[in-house]
Amino acid sequence: MDRMFRVLAFWTGIFTVMFYVGDMNGAALLFLAQTVFFLTLGYLKLSERMYMYLFGAYCTIFMIGFTWYSEFILVPGFGH
Repeated sequence: MDRMFRVLAFWTGIFTVMFYVGDMNGAALLFLAQTVFFLTLGYLKLSERMYMYLFGAYCTIFMIGFTWYSEFILVPGFGH
Protein backbone atom coordinates (compact mmCIF):
# COMPACT_ATOMS: atom_id res chain seq x y z
CA MET A 1 0.00 0.00 0.00
CA ASP A 2 2.91 2.33 0.63
CA ARG A 3 3.86 1.97 -3.04
CA MET A 4 0.45 3.26 -4.10
CA PHE A 5 1.05 6.45 -2.15
CA ARG A 6 4.36 6.83 -3.97
CA VAL A 7 2.48 6.33 -7.26
CA LEU A 8 0.05 9.06 -6.20
CA ALA A 9 3.06 11.27 -5.40
CA PHE A 10 4.45 10.59 -8.86
CA TRP A 11 1.23 11.60 -10.61
CA THR A 12 0.63 14.67 -8.47
CA GLY A 13 4.26 15.60 -9.22
CA ILE A 14 3.54 15.32 -12.95
CA PHE A 15 0.51 17.58 -12.49
CA THR A 16 2.68 20.02 -10.50
CA VAL A 17 5.13 20.33 -13.38
CA MET A 18 2.37 20.70 -15.96
CA PHE A 19 0.58 23.39 -13.95
CA TYR A 20 3.86 25.24 -13.43
CA VAL A 21 4.70 25.11 -17.15
CA GLY A 22 1.18 26.32 -17.91
CA ASP A 23 1.73 29.34 -15.62
CA MET A 24 -0.90 28.18 -13.12
CA ASN A 25 1.18 28.75 -10.01
CA GLY A 26 -1.65 28.41 -7.47
CA ALA A 27 -2.60 24.97 -8.73
CA ALA A 28 1.08 24.01 -8.97
CA LEU A 29 1.62 24.85 -5.30
CA LEU A 30 -1.48 22.90 -4.30
CA PHE A 31 -0.29 19.83 -6.17
CA LEU A 32 3.25 20.26 -4.85
CA ALA A 33 1.86 20.12 -1.31
CA GLN A 34 -0.06 16.95 -2.20
CA THR A 35 3.08 15.45 -3.74
CA VAL A 36 5.08 16.06 -0.57
CA PHE A 37 2.21 14.68 1.53
CA PHE A 38 1.91 11.47 -0.50
CA LEU A 39 5.66 10.99 -0.73
CA THR A 40 6.03 11.38 3.03
CA LEU A 41 3.26 8.88 3.69
CA GLY A 42 4.74 6.50 1.14
CA TYR A 43 7.91 6.07 3.19
CA LEU A 44 6.36 5.82 6.67
CA LYS A 45 5.78 2.04 6.49
CA LEU A 46 2.38 2.20 8.16
CA SER A 47 -0.08 -0.68 8.32
CA GLU A 48 -2.40 -1.24 5.39
CA ARG A 49 -5.38 -0.35 7.56
CA MET A 50 -3.84 3.01 8.45
CA TYR A 51 -3.11 3.72 4.78
CA MET A 52 -6.77 3.01 3.97
CA TYR A 53 -7.92 5.32 6.77
CA LEU A 54 -5.61 8.07 5.53
CA PHE A 55 -6.80 7.68 1.96
CA GLY A 56 -10.43 7.80 3.10
CA ALA A 57 -9.72 10.96 5.10
CA TYR A 58 -7.95 12.47 2.08
CA CYS A 59 -10.93 11.71 -0.17
CA THR A 60 -13.36 13.18 2.39
CA ILE A 61 -11.34 16.39 2.74
CA PHE A 62 -11.05 16.65 -1.04
CA MET A 63 -14.80 16.33 -1.54
CA ILE A 64 -15.55 18.92 1.15
CA GLY A 65 -13.02 21.34 -0.38
CA PHE A 66 -14.18 20.75 -3.93
CA THR A 67 -17.84 21.22 -2.99
CA TRP A 68 -17.04 24.40 -1.06
CA TYR A 69 -14.97 25.78 -3.95
CA SER A 70 -17.56 24.96 -6.61
CA GLU A 71 -20.40 26.36 -4.50
CA PHE A 72 -18.90 29.56 -3.10
CA ILE A 73 -15.82 30.49 -5.19
CA LEU A 74 -16.34 29.29 -8.76
CA VAL A 75 -18.09 31.73 -11.07
CA PRO A 76 -20.02 29.78 -13.72
CA GLY A 77 -19.22 30.79 -17.28
CA PHE A 78 -16.42 33.15 -16.27
CA GLY A 79 -13.62 33.41 -18.79
CA HIS A 80 -15.53 32.21 -21.85
